[in-house]
Amino acid sequence: MNVQQSPDSLKGQILIAMPGMGDPRFDHSVIYLCAHSGEGAMGLILNKPASDLELPSLMEQIGITPTDKMRKMPIRFGGPVEHGRGFVLHSADYSNNNSTLQVNDTFGMTATLDILEDIAKGGGPDTCLLALGYAGWGPGQLEQELQANGWLTGDAGPELIFDPNVEGMWSQALHSIGIDPSMLSSVGGRA
Repeated sequence: MNVQQSPDSLKGQILIAMPGMGDPRFDHSVIYLCAHSGEGAMGLILNKPASDLELPSLMEQIGITPTDKMRKMPIRFGGPVEHGRGFVLHSADYSNNNSTLQVNDTFGMTATLDILEDIAKGGGPDTCLLALGYAGWGPGQLEQELQANGWLTGDAGPELIFDPNVEGMWSQALHSIGIDPSMLSSVGGRA
């Protein structure tokens, strides 16, 4: 079944949480949307580090032996859904035809062990991050949250997506769409 992307799809864009959105799991979050259609949306939180995890020990836990060629890869809390499952957001130079979702010309997302095995051997994509879990929305749910002023949307390139400065990412994402974070209010209004 081939799912057509609607012209108003936000796939490949970022969501920036508004202050006071009400869900502490998404407070000051920046989320990269990997999929968005009439069936719902799926994204990865980019600025919540999983600082208690080390890549080599995580690899060993899932049965992959790290080599001395393995590059460093940041680990993030990708969202509250399936937080025991890993999703690698990466540059478009890597593709596993069977399991890579090509989000756009710049990014892909792979959720199989193949990519982790390639990374452990020193291969894989040029740039990547591992997200544990994901953020998901049912049909129409994200659109309702956008109408309720829960999120702002914007474009983002690799310099923001893979920025190691996760503490400043929310402010940086707002500045990238021309908004001063100090000017935002946690209270929405109607004109």
